Amino acid sequence: MQVNLTDRQQHILWATVRHYIATAEPVGSKALVDEYNLSVSPATIRSCLGYLEKAGLLYQPHTSAGRVPSDSGYRIYVDQLIKPSEALTRNVEHLLSVRLNGEDRSLEALLRGAAQLLSTLTGYITLVTMPQTSTSRLRHLQLVMVDPKRVMLIVVTDAYETHSALMELPMPADDEPLDPEPIERELQILSNFLNSQLRERPLTELSQLDLSELDRQFQRYADFLTSLLADLTRRRQTPTFTRILISGVAEVLRQPEFSELNQIQTLMQLLEEEQEQLWPLIFESSASETTGKRVNVRIGAENPLESIRGCTLISSTYRRGSVPVGSVGVLGPTRMVYENAIAMVEAAADYLSDALTQPA
Repeated sequence: MQVNLTDRQQHILWATVRHYIATAEPVGSKALVDEYNLSVSPATIRSCLGYLEKAGLLYQPHTSAGRVPSDSGYRIYVDQLIKPSEALTRNVEHLLSVRLNGEDRSLEALLRGAAQLLSTLTGYITLVTMPQTSTSRLRHLQLVMVDPKRVMLIVVTDAYETHSALMELPMPADDEPLDPEPIERELQILSNFLNSQLRERPLTELSQLDLSELDRQFQRYADFLTSLLADLTRRRQTPTFTRILISGVAEVLRQPEFSELNQIQTLMQLLEEEQEQLWPLIFESSASETTGKRVNVRIGAENPLESIRGCTLISSTYRRGSVPVGSVGVLGPTRMVYENAIAMVEAAADYLSDALTQPA
């Protein structure tokens, strides 16, 4: 529904949403007169509030009560009436860097630390997806002899995840007994060759290897390596649901919107047992392509899951280079300090992108 508002109506909608976010109480004309310099009479404010209600941007929870923003009112507030602070984004990104870069840590510890700090700063539930393994890049590769007839390929990614594949070695044409020592030497040379050719490549591209550069004495391994790398590539082709790191549940449940036990139970069930339903909403790598914005904001009924239709989900992808690999978001009531939450999510996504893109 397209709603065209005058500057005055926009200003009164902005003040109403801002006052409700701060107080959690329905907003009347007297509160707007007392708190905001609107430079208009109470009668004019009441008239504007009535128009905004008829337009579906505000509603009255009770006949005698003031107005409360609807999901549509919040949407106009977010899209047209506020601008996230670039200074806040920079400050939060700096704080993340100071707090989390002081020591060597695993990727999961880094993501968990970012989630905890973001939930503390926002007061909302923070959700950080683990990186997509399908977009991970090769950090190290090793061919290890299991016995003279079998070899294991061990791959370590830049996310410090390990993948392996076991295959039969090609047998020599003659019937000479197999000597483990030369086989181990050859596997080490092949490992060095593969590392030089494949390091920093995405796992989905490992099969795209030019084996013509193999020395003639190693050409007998060409078909073996092609099959081995193709098998590993096939396993990594399809993006899969990855675990979501969650922080800040206790803080957000103190909000009045979560005062009813059944609301808490359905939300906790989603977070603890049904993450696979939540994951696609957070990891939306195409959001910036379709909206032109780096941060995706789903308000109330815009969320397809019944259990969070009283919430707002703000998310942004973090990247490794130019490739989206995961997402960071906050989940809280629709009565949210949007300009701060958007700026902080953007800061966390920028920080994680920088951390993952830095050379090892």
